[in-house]
Amino acid sequence: MTDQSYPLFDTLAVIGPGLIGSSILRRAMEDRRIARRLVACDINPEVRARVAELGIADAVEADPATAARDADCVIICVPVGAIAMVAAQVMPTMKPGAILSEVGSVKITVMEAMQPLLAQYPDIAFIPAHPMAGTEFSGPDAGFATLFEDRWCLLTPPASTPVPAIARITTLWEMMGARVRDMTVEHHDRVCAIVSHLPHLLAFTICGTADDLADETRSEVLDFAASGFRDFTRIAASDPTMWRDIFLNNREALLDMLDRFIADAQAMGDAIRTGNEDVIVSRIQRGRAIRRSLIENRQA
Repeated sequence: MTDQSYPLFDTLAVIGPGLIGSSILRRAMEDRRIARRLVACDINPEVRARVAELGIADAVEADPATAARDADCVIICVPVGAIAMVAAQVMPTMKPGAILSEVGSVKITVMEAMQPLLAQYPDIAFIPAHPMAGTEFSGPDAGFATLFEDRWCLLTPPASTPVPAIARITTLWEMMGARVRDMTVEHHDRVCAIVSHLPHLLAFTICGTADDLADETRSEVLDFAASGFRDFTRIAASDPTMWRDIFLNNREALLDMLDRFIADAQAMGDAIRTGNEDVIVSRIQRGRAIRRSLIENRQA
């Protein structure tokens, strides 16, 4: 953690208190070194009422511009396709020197959409972040204060971003319990395409395949689902709007990884078809090795 006086921020505003946003608020509510005052914002009155009931923010606002006005840091936690739209609402009211961040899992298209706004408001430091943590649940009740413990948070700040602002966001995520790494938006999107986006695409697809089977077989699939299929259904239970935006905004990297996967799956199918035990065992062993590496790295 960098040397820093506390609280890290006087006022921290979270726009969109869903799984990620409400987890940020919960952690910051427990550790008041993060922010003296916490503001939550959502356009949905039911979400606002629930946030107030949960007591995870000091103030709850309906208007993003109002929520951001006095904030030293604003974190946008909405689907990727809406990030720039929300940024356009909050940046005109933000204080010079304030930090704007977001938590989307696609960065190239977000950065492209943000360029006109960054040129218009050069006094605001924009630091995209992606906490690599989550569950299949959504909404303010889904969050928990330890969500980010030992998970990676990837930062993709523009080259011109002031170093002190990057240091403060780095400290924020370290205080959330995360490990932090900087990378380019291009590298980020390729990494996420294979470790996150493709697995979700496969999960949604295999569940659809099972659902399209004849009624009798489909019933047996649901009755006798083994752990492998259950793991796919957990991933496939994720928020449709969020994942639609991710797929469409990272289409090039995702389609590239999908093409690679299809070729590898075809090779595995050929090995099974021809009885090539060496290829089959080699693929299984590689999978076991990756699993061991994840456990050793505390990511499983």
